[in-house]
Amino acid sequence: MMGLHPDFLRLPIAHRGLHSDGIPENSMAAFRAAIAAGYGIECDIQAASDGTPIVFHDDDLPRLTGAEGLVRALGMDAISMLRIMGTDQAVPTLAELLAEVAGRVPLLIEIKDQSLRATDDIGDLSVRVAELVAAYDGPVAVMSFNPHSIAAFHAAAPGVTVGLTTCGYDPDEWAMLDASTRARLAAIADYDRVGASFVSHDRKDLDNPALTALKSQGVPVLTWTIRSPAQEADARRVADNITFEGYLPEGA
Repeated sequence: MMGLHPDFLRLPIAHRGLHSDGIPENSMAAFRAAIAAGYGIECDIQAASDGTPIVFHDDDLPRLTGAEGLVRALGMDAISMLRIMGTDQAVPTLAELLAEVAGRVPLLIEIKDQSLRATDDIGDLSVRVAELVAAYDGPVAVMSFNPHSIAAFHAAAPGVTVGLTTCGYDPDEWAMLDASTRARLAAIADYDRVGASFVSHDRKDLDNPALTALKSQGVPVLTWTIRSPAQEADARRVADNITFEGYLPEGA
């Protein structure tokens, strides 16, 4: 098991890159801005219809591109024509992002749940991401809300640090999951099974007893999403580092 590189605990991590007005989330411009400011980068990975890992948060297209339908229904030719949030920014591939960052700042990669239900119906996205990340030279870690996605990635790239994205799984926000699945995920019960060596936990749930237990064992705790200095100060009472947006934290 690979431990988390110390830069993930030293440099604040820009949520979906350092995005702002005119620089949209998960765009190459946002990633370049984070690098220039000396922040770490967090990003999200979805799959194109041919399985190519692309940097994109949502399962569907309207919010970010104005197009209709699901991301996974589009091939790379169609995706390459899209622009993010009315800007000139194209949707990056993971390969393009890795080439751009090139080890200059820590890179935290979240594989979005292709099953949408935290089941093992995840396709081959984890394996495709593993093929790219295993050859990457620089501080990198991979996480997902779906433990199955991380178990598959870890099996394919055992030398890369993995963790779980976690929260309290409020039933109103996670109505697509049944109660037993929510309870298991909120208890971070899969931490050891998937080979995790850190968690990235919702700032609103930092008093979760399962998180407290992991922290007492020395597990690094990141937290999301911090949007003000006041939220940062509160979160850092528990968390070792923050994923942030909407302001510029100190420490870069």
